[in-house]
Amino acid sequence: MSKANDKPPARLYLITPSVVEPAAFAEQLKAALGAGDVACLQLRLKEGEQPASDNAFRRAAEAVLPLCHEHDVALLINDRPDLAVKLGADGVHIGQQDASYEEARRLLGPDRIIGVTCHNSRHLAMEAAEAGADYVAFGAFYPTTTKQPKFQAEPDLLAWWSELMEVPCVAIGGITVENCAPLVAAGTDFLAVSAGVWGYPGGPAKAVKAFNEAIAKHRPG
Repeated sequence: MSKANDKPPARLYLITPSVVEPAAFAEQLKAALGAGDVACLQLRLKEGEQPASDNAFRRAAEAVLPLCHEHDVALLINDRPDLAVKLGADGVHIGQQDASYEEARRLLGPDRIIGVTCHNSRHLAMEAAEAGADYVAFGAFYPTTTKQPKFQAEPDLLAWWSELMEVPCVAIGGITVENCAPLVAAGTDFLAVSAGVWGYPGGPAKAVKAFNEAIAKHRPG
């Protein structure tokens, strides 16, 4: 049996909007998590181009962490391993310009999740995997309004990584229910989605349901 046939189906990796009102967002998240399989939630809060205040992260984390754990969903903090520890999160996602993997691991210890942005670079991904990253993230695959992507990735990068490496990969960047099929078929382990869920015309719950249906339909094998 091929590796593609053995591979578990891709899972959803939700990313928060840049600005959230904690109580209202918790209601949206509750609906989303009740609608289908979700692996994790990345708390990615910004004030313009800058990260939001520690207090904004704290208030948001207090609202969503119980919901995440109730649904067996990992909560990751974007960019800030120090905050991930303080807030009791399950891990951190770091970019190439953020804290180093080594610094993040020192702060978080051996058991929490650390994911690393690798853009469209096989070299960066290999380095991150060899260092011990729990996943590598490739993208952007499509145009996105969430941030200005400086790199363009193609589905064949996911296929190459999936065939060769055990470390999971995440596809990110402008992913929607309508365009996710090639990424699922290429073998990504996770679809990282922000606007494609929170801005979905029918609401987040319908988005999660539709994504899970697309994943089941287009999985490799």
